[in-house]
Amino acid sequence: MDKAACFEAVAKAKAHFGSIDVLINNAGYGHMGAIEELTEQEIRTQFDTNVYGLLWLTQAVIPVMRAQKNGHIIQLSSALGMVAFPTTGLYSASKFAVEAISESLAAEVGGFGINVSILEPNGFKTEFATTSAIESKPLAVYDEVRAALAAGNNPDDWGVPEATTEAVLKLVDTVNPPLRLILGRVGFQWINHVYDQRMKTWAAWQDISVAAQGN
Repeated sequence: MDKAACFEAVAKAKAHFGSIDVLINNAGYGHMGAIEELTEQEIRTQFDTNVYGLLWLTQAVIPVMRAQKNGHIIQLSSALGMVAFPTTGLYSASKFAVEAISESLAAEVGGFGINVSILEPNGFKTEFATTSAIESKPLAVYDEVRAALAAGNNPDDWGVPEATTEAVLKLVDTVNPPLRLILGRVGFQWINHVYDQRMKTWAAWQDISVAAQGN
């Protein structure tokens, strides 16, 4: 991702419109493959788009919004930025990075009047899983893993993209928007289940965790 081009685009938008009220970082694509199947270039390209592109545009727009004393940065993460499935590790890693960057950013710029929100959609009927998706060269040893994942795919679980419009507009118009907003009923179910299991595991191991403090 061309950092200079990102800064130039923000500068042109500021010069043309006079202000920038909202930035929506929506660039990204999905790369599917088992961790062993991923090549170095595939990994770098995924992060270049999903993480660095978002990061450069975010850095470019902060001074503009800080000077205005207002603005809203909306970052496109994913339900897969909270939950990882087999063969989605690389894509999820890029979205986990978006989550961390954005959470830290929100604490840093809140005092300047800048809001930060992270959108976490589940699967929607877009080109994400078809023409825009990229897959690593498969190793036969992971065929059963892929088959199990495909068997759990319910077409009714994929949302309608047009239905997200009202949610995003409502987010933009909210005075105190949330840091995170899940888009879709399936994503809510995934994340709720996974975090419930994590809390139970952490609680079960709490004695060990506390002992590891050492004092």
